[in-house]
Amino acid sequence: MSDRNDPDAVSDAERWLDLDVKLAYQERLIQQLDALVREFGARLDKAERELEQLKQAVPPPLPLGAANEPPPHY
Repeated sequence: MSDRNDPDAVSDAERWLDLDVKLAYQERLIQQLDALVREFGARLDKAERELEQLKQAVPPPLPLGAANEPPPHY
């Protein structure tokens, strides 16, 4: 059995196989991360639209004055 830490013991075919496997895992990971980023982007867009709708639905604050001041015990 060859020792993978010994560079002389690992054949070129084994090195290519290792690289192919690593590349396949990286490609899959990139695809998964891309899907996740796209999902979060869509969720962020939706949340921003909802926030804008809420801002438009809430009436503007009343100006502070004698009628709107809290009682002195606050």
